[in-house]
Amino acid sequence: MERIIRQVQFPMQSQPKAKRVVAYARVSTGKDAMLHSLSAQVSYYSELIQKHSGWQYRGVYSDEATTGTKGNRKGFQDMLKQCQAGNIDLIITKSISRFARNTVTLLQTVRELKELGVDVYFEEQNIHTMSADGELMMTILASYAQEESLSASENQKWRVRKAFENGELMNLRTMFGYSISKGSVTIHPENAEIVREIFRRFIEGDSMGGIANSLNERGVQGALGGVWDAQRIRQILSNEKYTGNALLQKHYRNNHLEKKKTKNQGELPLYYAEGTHEAIIDQATFDRAGERLRELECANSKRKRPQSSPFTSRIRCGICGANYKHCVNLGKHFWQCSTYMKKGKQFCHAKRIPDEVIHKLTAEILGTEEYDADVLDSRITLIQAEEDHTIVFHTTDGKEIVKQWELPSRSESWTAEMRVAASERMKKARKSNG
Repeated sequence: MERIIRQVQFPMQSQPKAKRVVAYARVSTGKDAMLHSLSAQVSYYSELIQKHSGWQYRGVYSDEATTGTKGNRKGFQDMLKQCQAGNIDLIITKSISRFARNTVTLLQTVRELKELGVDVYFEEQNIHTMSADGELMMTILASYAQEESLSASENQKWRVRKAFENGELMNLRTMFGYSISKGSVTIHPENAEIVREIFRRFIEGDSMGGIANSLNERGVQGALGGVWDAQRIRQILSNEKYTGNALLQKHYRNNHLEKKKTKNQGELPLYYAEGTHEAIIDQATFDRAGERLRELECANSKRKRPQSSPFTSRIRCGICGANYKHCVNLGKHFWQCSTYMKKGKQFCHAKRIPDEVIHKLTAEILGTEEYDADVLDSRITLIQAEEDHTIVFHTTDGKEIVKQWELPSRSESWTAEMRVAASERMKKARKSNG
């Protein structure tokens, strides 16, 4: 019998695939000691992962000065995106409280990661979420961490509220006109003069928008920089702290999880503390400004709201990109760039467009005697106001139609009501001069 010899081929053993590992670190304040701790955590985890022979280092994600109760932490969310993309197998973190103090958020996140095949390892508790008893232990410990967070929050609230009861200023970090440091609120001489100017001009009849535009044109910086607008002027005019007194506990945090700043509308007591710091304006000046604010609010509440125009949100500024708004001044109707209205010509020098000009040019584009709102919706998608009295109409069929316009003469733009008002002003002027 012939001997048959065959070479036996053994299959190559596949090497185990290295786990793709990241770490997550977090500190809840931005103080130097905490930031040093965060840096130490990042170094520790980077070295730990890279030394492990079966692991592939994929980085360390971190967040600073954020709480464990919020799900919008940037580093945390970036890490989750990488997990969803299939780029991570294991997450290492110091403890459950570093990962999340909200039990619901923690369990939802861990279960989502388990479905993606991602294991989370908590060092302090020695728990792997992929293990059989991992979720049970994690639920118990996370509940404890959440209660710990609640306790810390309640202790902090008690401290702040006792301080309010004693008339102490709390959490005052920035306020235009003052220099604020730990335990000290002193007047900033230059900015205090701006505050006095704001009150004086408003009491004399200037508008809040006009004052804001003037400050922007002069390059005056606010407490945190940025530009002035009517809302910031209103905040100064209504802030009692410029009198050297303070209404305390105007806001509070709704709960220890969301920590949303909420206006106090009777849920908690308010405290009015006198003489908490040096005043910039006197009480009489503050009261006069308050009277004018209330008069304006009353007038605005009685004013009839104009019906929405077909041109609303359709006219756009070609200089800054903001929408034009419909305005009425001394009986004249016109459209003006919202940036110009809020911040002044320093930020956008777009010209106002009279109402009748928009109507006339639109009618020409549509081929009608007067513009028709229904036809306008079906034919024109955008009206762009450019420089040099130029308007570009964008049509639904992709065309751009350019139109030039001129200001109507003064005699043409006056209404009968405007003529009567001007006549009355002239009569009063003659009597006062006579």
